[in-house]
This record gives sequence, C-alpha cells and structure tokens, in this order.
Amino acid sequence: METKEIEKDDLELKELEQYYGSENYYNVMGVKTTDGINYIMRNGYSWFVTDLICNIKFVKSLFKQEFLSIDLKINADKSATMIITDGNDNILHKQEYAYVDSKKEFKLFFTNGVLLYSGEY
Repeated sequence: METKEIEKDDLELKELEQYYGSENYYNVMGVKTTDGINYIMRNGYSWFVTDLICNIKFVKSLFKQEFLSIDLKINADKSATMIITDGNDNILHKQEYAYVDSKKEFKLFFTNGVLLYSGEY
C-alpha cells in the first residue's frame, strides 16, 4: 500500500523572497494577482488575501486609490493587524484579527488593478 505524504502549509513562507517578478497573473475574486501572491495563498494565507481584496473592492476610500501599501503585522499574542496606507504612511484602513496561526509578516502592494508581493514591485 502506497502512502501519500500530506503537503503542509509553509506558514513561515520560507520561499517568499524568491519572488522578485511574476511570469503569471491569476484572477482572485476579479483582481489580478501575481506568482508571489499565489505562493502566499497556497501556504496558509488565503484568508488574508481574500479579506484584503474584499476591503479593496468594497471600502469606498480604498476602491478609488491608484496605489495601496498593505502590511500584515503579527503580534506576540497571535493577534494580527492589516494596515492599508497610500504608500506615504497615511493610514486609509486598519483591520484587527483576534487570532491567526500565521508566522510571517509581509508587505503587499496594489497598483494598476494588480495585487503583488512587495518584492515583485
């Protein structure tokens, strides 16, 4: 009997730094995303990306922005905060999460209708 190895999420996103450009675009809820975002989503952070996309699409102050900078901050008590700015440290939206199992903080950008990992910008 053959046993299959169960693929586990890489919640530390150990390979994230390899994404410095994108060869592909993916459609996530009507928003173009890159290879880096695809990697993030496949490794336990799809909750964050889909939540972010909902904010971008439905929070009026975000929808009309040409450029957004998004930070995921993880606190010692396993809570987290999503901070969305205009790229000049002006906070446009902030969202708190009471508990996350995530282990990696990162920065994303949204520009020209594309959500990308900061290393791909």
